[in-house]
Amino acid sequence: MNNFNKWQPFIYGVLIAAGILIGVWLKPAGGIRTFISKRNKFGEILNIVNQSYVDTVNVEQLEEKTINEMLSQLDPHSVYIPASDLQLANEQLEGNFDGIGVEFSILNDTIMVVTALNGGPSQELGIRAGDRIIKVEGKSVANVKVNNEKVFKLLRGPKGTKVTLEIYRPDEHRKISYTIKRGTIPIYSVDVSMMLDKQTGYIKISRFATKTHEEFVEALNGLKKQNLINLVVDLRGNPGGYLTAATDLADEFLDDKKLIVYTQGRIQGRTEYKAEKTGGYETGKLILLIDEGSASASEILTGAIQDWDRGLVIGRRSFGKGLVQEPYELRDGSALRLTIARYYTPSGRCIQKKYDKGFDDYEHEVYKRYEDGELEDSTNKFKINDTIIYHTSKGRVVRAGGGITPDIFVPLDTNYYSVFLTHILSTNLIGQFAYSYTDSHRDQLNKFANSFEFNKNFNTNLTNEFINYAAAKNVIPSKDDLQRSSEYINIHLKALVARQLWRDQGYFTVINTTDRTVQKALNVLGNYEKILSKK
Repeated sequence: MNNFNKWQPFIYGVLIAAGILIGVWLKPAGGIRTFISKRNKFGEILNIVNQSYVDTVNVEQLEEKTINEMLSQLDPHSVYIPASDLQLANEQLEGNFDGIGVEFSILNDTIMVVTALNGGPSQELGIRAGDRIIKVEGKSVANVKVNNEKVFKLLRGPKGTKVTLEIYRPDEHRKISYTIKRGTIPIYSVDVSMMLDKQTGYIKISRFATKTHEEFVEALNGLKKQNLINLVVDLRGNPGGYLTAATDLADEFLDDKKLIVYTQGRIQGRTEYKAEKTGGYETGKLILLIDEGSASASEILTGAIQDWDRGLVIGRRSFGKGLVQEPYELRDGSALRLTIARYYTPSGRCIQKKYDKGFDDYEHEVYKRYEDGELEDSTNKFKINDTIIYHTSKGRVVRAGGGITPDIFVPLDTNYYSVFLTHILSTNLIGQFAYSYTDSHRDQLNKFANSFEFNKNFNTNLTNEFINYAAAKNVIPSKDDLQRSSEYINIHLKALVARQLWRDQGYFTVINTTDRTVQKALNVLGNYEKILSKK
């Protein structure tokens, strides 16, 4: 009797739980039983296929294809990421990876060191730009049809592990062996920060990752020391990333608990993100640059700045991604990124473009803009045609449903397009020449103290040398192609050479001098308040 009393609560608990489960199982169609039954149907079919199909089946591969097909029926941004791809996908947002710390280029089937990254293991050991990696762990990697993927597998690895390299240094005509302990290498999301003139700073952001806000604050403080008054933030080609990275950045510009963005979904209630602290640039002229490649978190930041009339938006209509994905880790190491909500700008607009015609139509929508002439139309007649009108804080009309339309439109310049240019860009012939030129003229180029001095005083016309380089590879332009593209080729060759020497700082120092959108931003600063107040 005493034993029964001891176990009585447990027995009653089991009976109650069993009753609940039986009740759930007997629940009418539409309940949990139906959902579980349908879910199990997928596994049931896979088992039948695996056991009875006429040929051998890769069940795992079939399962992943089926998952992707299922998710594509939901929306364009819910995705399944296999375990083998997850690390690389996360690296871009987490902001680091483990490796030896070199930026490389493959030229003539040889791994060439473009630069040893600052503070990385390779730089500390003395590896430098121009070195050729000829052996890894005693095995030759020269003239063996090496590619980027193979190099990543050879050089990357867990922090603390070691890898042995043999490099050839051309200027010293000798081979050197290194044993390198791999370390954590940062992936920066702020590509460059620099002054465009004596008063105007420029910050280029390539993605919204874990450390984007931290990097931005550091860049902003550096520009303030150079007497920053106006600020241009370049979000062109930025595909987005973490929502919180965008809201933290917006907080640097907005004050007084202003709403930055809110999210809402079928299950998830309204969640608001507001400016919470004193930002580093709450006053002062602000310009954001966007284009058809600016998406997601880029649009969150841009939408908040536009809705509060905090700054001007210049460029072309943004991509139009207003869906929020939540990551779910699966037991086998893979992951699901599922859309759980839409985000809305402070005025209440969701800028998500339509995706009801299927994935392919959605993916080609940006290309359709080019076909329709939107990207080149100087009158900017192509605007979002959503019938619902929203208003900024000053009463300016803004619309939803297809990206963010800039306050000032800058058309895509296609005057320099040619068949020859398309070929040398798609085959990276132009990049290969830039590396070869830098490699063979390194002593001469190293005399320039910095990228600004290089941009001002390096006046060599590289186009002629490049034409000879391309001709040696049987790539010859027509006279018309050369006339259309020579100026573009020359400025980009100069910028690419500068990148070999000073990385992105060098590239943007050169390219921004002819960038039409950047120059437009500088030109409108004189009429900034007037443009911002127009309704």
